[in-house]
Order: sequence, then structure tokens, then C-alpha cells
Amino acid sequence: MKQGRFTLPADNALGEKTKEIAKKWGADAVRDCDGTALPDNPKQFGKVYNTYFIVRGDNEWGRLHPEEAQRIFLLSERVLATSESVEIEIMKGFLKDEFDPDTTYLDRWEVYDRTEGVLKQDWAYNEKTGVVTVKNVKKFHEYTVSFLARITWHPVQIYNYLTNEWTCEKQLTYDPAFPNTKEYIKKHMEEWCLQNPDTDVVRFTTFLYQFTLIFNHLGKEKQVEWFGYAQTANPIHIDNFYKKTGIRLTAEDFVDDGHYNNIFRTPTEKFKKYMEYMEEFVCETVAELVEICHKHGKEAMMFLGDDWIGSEPYGDHFQKMGLDAVVGSVGGGVTVRMLSEIPHVKYHEGRFLPYFFPDTFFDGNEENAVAELNRNWLTARRAHMRKPLDRMGFGGYLSLAAKFPSFIDRVEEIADEFRTVYEAIDNKKPYCRLKVGLLNAWGKKRSWMSHMVAHELWYQSIYSYQGILEAISGLPVDIQFLSFDEVKDGVPKDIDVLINAGDAYTAFSGGRDWLDEKLQTAIREFVYNGGGFIGVGEPTACSANGRYFQLADVLGVDEEIGYTLSVDKYNIEKISHELTTDMQTFDYGEDKKNIYALDGAQVLDIVFSDRFKRNVNVGEVKMAVNEYGKGRSFYITGIPYSFENARLLYKAMCYVSHKDLYVSYSSNPLTECNYYPTSGKYAVVNNSNDVQTTDFYNINGKKTTLTLQPMEVKWL
Repeated sequence: MKQGRFTLPADNALGEKTKEIAKKWGADAVRDCDGTALPDNPKQFGKVYNTYFIVRGDNEWGRLHPEEAQRIFLLSERVLATSESVEIEIMKGFLKDEFDPDTTYLDRWEVYDRTEGVLKQDWAYNEKTGVVTVKNVKKFHEYTVSFLARITWHPVQIYNYLTNEWTCEKQLTYDPAFPNTKEYIKKHMEEWCLQNPDTDVVRFTTFLYQFTLIFNHLGKEKQVEWFGYAQTANPIHIDNFYKKTGIRLTAEDFVDDGHYNNIFRTPTEKFKKYMEYMEEFVCETVAELVEICHKHGKEAMMFLGDDWIGSEPYGDHFQKMGLDAVVGSVGGGVTVRMLSEIPHVKYHEGRFLPYFFPDTFFDGNEENAVAELNRNWLTARRAHMRKPLDRMGFGGYLSLAAKFPSFIDRVEEIADEFRTVYEAIDNKKPYCRLKVGLLNAWGKKRSWMSHMVAHELWYQSIYSYQGILEAISGLPVDIQFLSFDEVKDGVPKDIDVLINAGDAYTAFSGGRDWLDEKLQTAIREFVYNGGGFIGVGEPTACSANGRYFQLADVLGVDEEIGYTLSVDKYNIEKISHELTTDMQTFDYGEDKKNIYALDGAQVLDIVFSDRFKRNVNVGEVKMAVNEYGKGRSFYITGIPYSFENARLLYKAMCYVSHKDLYVSYSSNPLTECNYYPTSGKYAVVNNSNDVQTTDFYNINGKKTTLTLQPMEVKWL
């Protein structure tokens, strides 16, 4: 058993059992959780973390200053007009405990005819009934109200409260956009530091503004956008932003037709500038609190979750905060890399799954809890081998986990393996076979965050693309996240492969950005001169100039959207290819229909309909490769994460970049190889629960056959 690099979620309700588990897991730090308190004399366990809330938790302040609550613009339900006027109950469908319509800024509200997309001026609001009456409307048009609301119950506490069946007081919110509250949070930080001398690490949960988390009238999540800036809609910010930039934001800029500027939306220049403004405000405000922590000899840690909006870890202002550490929830390899690669902090910590909550830790569920733990660790370990986290831990209530002895034993084993891997790798940079650029509208700001909605949860329409990042998180490749603007004047010279992946017209695929001739020609030139290009789903899609995929010539495929059905397509024969050797079945996730191959492309997989017998226009291409000048492309309709798909993607990246595959390589897809040039060590990893045999190739291509035990890491 090893010691250190482990933070225990201590629970004063557990008594002496806490010491036993702390020793077993090798904990050198303890933390409290929302709803728990630390044991007496917490220093006995090592470093002490204390949860700290900046904009919630002090209901006395919130009650004294209700006008300084946080704000959000909400969009009412669409209501059909069947007469000359229409009545809209604005809070219908929303949780009334979470929001209170704000009539102080009634002039900021907007009523829209959504059928025509025009503003309506002839309306009135009745505070007693909560109804907006719109007059002189057009029959059978739909109408909405975009209204400002005070956030009267912090949404994260709503989640914890309802999940754990709490009965405690509901936490109010307050906003440091108001000078009065801004001074208060600094004063409170000073007092708190003096009152908590045992605290070594202030674990901010998180800072000023919660990501968009809206609940419906039943207490269920209505809108979850982990990147959402909707809850920053304070009129003070809106006015200050106008003074600084000359850009006047309205309710519609926030509700965004009901999309709330979610990450799928290609951001407008206006919205990107507002994000920048909010980042600057948040980082400068938090820097003052961090300075107070440091003055009292305490470290400042950011939890990458909850109120993290405006503290973009890959943004240009993050460094200003002067943080010591970051911590976040580990959903898999993507979140490991998202956390471990954050710059400008001393250490990075991960909270592994499952959380110690009653939804997992209940009688009769011990076997499932251990299985979830193993799944989480196996997925995360791939990324940990590439860029390790510095520390690990768990969240929730230790008293629940303590009831599952096999779970406690398995955490002990994983904690030891975590430390073993960390000590072997330390800061040694693993060997990278090539460098890939992931191309989308967000670029660096969303490093390791693209195709994510709620912190790596499995989501419809994105898991077929999230699999790309999950695969890359554990592959021997370097990655750079690039925006379209960054490649218009030429693809960076160290990039071997570009990837564009996503549904048409999303921020990930690019939509109308692909109508820029500079963008198109820059990538054509890159591939033509020997670069590689990988497209997934509907890459470069935007209907214009006789194409749907604007780089169909590079990809060798296009999508039939009905405009060219009368054009016969004869490239429908599937060929044998090195990329699909030994693969019998393929998982394309949600897949794409109606993809066809252009002449000259090589079809690697295609399906046919039983309804049509002609030898033209009957196939749907699933996978293809194409030669383009000196370069190559690879297309696939979707690539959700699996061991087989991770291997397919790696082979495709090597193929399109003309790299030899059999270098620091393990042939069995259930195994992977990492090489650390500084130490000269190899780590061959078994990602399965079964014994595996594999051919291992070293950096010089020399082959050795290895047998690996279940979940084993073999160091050579």
C-alpha cells in the first residue's frame, strides 16, 4: 500500500471508521462536501480542504438584499393566438422556487411574434396573475415573452436538495456585479479565513456564475448547458458591456430563440465579445479573493463545475486569478485530459465516479457500484497514462460508501495503481506519433470540451463525436484545438491531421463558416501538399455552390439532400483496405444516411436497401478514403467510443498522415502501448477485464508477444 495523492471525502457522521478508510486508501488530505462537516481535528488526516461558496450560502445577506440576486433571461412557452389578443403565463413550465420575474427591469422584457420573428410593443404584465397580455396580434401566430427573472434558489443546491431529499433551508443567490455585494464577498472571505485556521485549501465551488441549469415545474432538469452564460444576465453587466464595447445586448441575445447560446450554436461575434467581458470581470474579481486566501497562508482551488462560468480554464484571462489548483469530476478520459492540461496552476485533481450519493449507494447495489468504479477507472486510466492528474479523490458521503466493503477494497487497489502510474510517468512526456488539429468554431477555448453538454454525460447526437476525443485522450497523439479563424491563413506547420466532426450547421461542423473561400483553400492546400483530413458525420456541411460538403472533393464523399437525386452515382463497390482488416462489424453510433462516394474515392463500408435493385443511387456509404494530391482523407459517419473505434481512428490518423503504424504499438485493440522516451519505459495496458495476448512493437518496430492479466499495466 502506498500513501498520498488522495483526498478523502470525510464525514463527521462516520466517527472512527473515517480513520480506518483514510489509512486504507492512503489519504493525505480530507475535504468536506455540500451538506457535511469535517471530523474533529481534521489535521490528523493531513491537508484540509474546505468547500467555499462565494455567491450562495449566506441567506441572511440574501434576505437583506433581495434586489442583488443573480438574474437570467427566460423564454416563456410558445402560445398560439386564436383571437385578437393572447395571454401568456410566463412562469408556466418553470420551477417557481428557482425564479421570480423581475419587474424592476420591465423595460428589458421582450415580446416576440415567433412566426414572423418580430418584436411586439403592445403588451402589459399583470404581477398578480403572472400573465402577459399581448394585444393586436395575428391569429394563428405563435408568441413568446423573454423576461428577466431573479434566481431565488441556487440551481446546484436544487439538484442536491432533491437528489438527497434534504429539508434544510433553500440557498439564495447574490451577485457581485452589484458593488455592495462585491465588497461583501471580499469582507466575508477575510472573516472566513480568520475563522477557519485549520483550512489549508479553499475549495471554491465555484466562483460567481452558475452554468445554465433550469428546472421545470416538476423539479426536473429543463435545460442543462454546462457552458451556458444565461445566468450572467445582470443589467449592470449588460450596461457596462455597452459602455465598453458599444454593443447593446437585449433579451433575445440571451434567450437566443430558446437555445440560450448553447455550445452547439456557432457563436456570434457579439456573444463571443460578451463572453470575453464576463471572463475578465470574473477573473479580476476572483483574483482579489485568491489574494486574501494567500495572505492567510491558504491555497485556492477551483472546482471545474457549478459556478464556473467566466473562469474559462483555456481562456485568455484565467491566469489572472492566481489559482493554485483545479479539481473536477472525472467522467472518463476526456475529463482527465481537460483537467490535467489546464495551465497556470500547480496541481490538478480528479473526483472519480461514482459519487457517494444515495442514487448509487443503496442496499443491494454493491456489485453495481464496484462495476461503475471499474468502468470509470479503466476509461480514465488511458488518459492518465498520457497526461496524469496529480491527485485523485471522490465526492459525496463516505458514510454511504462505507457500507460496501468490496467497494472500499477496490478503491484501495485503484488508489495504489493511480500512484504507481503517476510515479512512473511524473512529468515525462509520452511519445506522440503525430499531431492532430481538431477544427471547430470554438478552438482553444473549448480544449477537451467540444461535443460535451453536461460534463461528459452520454448525450444523444453527440456521443458519435465525443468518441473521437475519448479515443484521442489515451492515444499516442498530440492534439491542438483550432478555430476556423486560426487556419484561414494556413494550417499550422506542425499539424499532421485535421479533424472536422459534427452535425451540419452546429459549431462543431461549422455551418456557414465553410462559405469562406480562404478557409476552404487553406485546407485544400494543406491536404494537397501531403496533410491528412478526417471528417466525421457532416463535416464542412453547408448547402451552397452545388455542394453540401464544401470540401467534398477532399473527402471523396458528399451527402444527398434531394437536390441531386437525378444524378446517377456508380461508386458503390466496397473494397478491402488496411484500415478495416480484421474488423467484422462497425459501430457508427447514430450514423448518417444518404452519404455517397464521388468518383475516385475508395468505399470501405456501404449498406444497401432491399427496396431498390438498380446499381446506382442505392448505397449509403459509411466509411471511405480518398487520395488528394499528395494527401489523404478518411470519412466515417460516426465514431462513438469503443476499443475497436479507438483503434480504427488511430489507424486512420496514421494512414492519412503517411505514418508507419507499427511503432510503439500493441496489436490487440483491447490493449494499448505508451512509450516514455526520457525513461526509456513502455507501458502496455490491458483495458479489459479478461486476459489478453498481443503483439507489442517497440519504437524501432521490433515485435514481442505479450500476455496481460485483466486490467494489467505491464512496464517494460
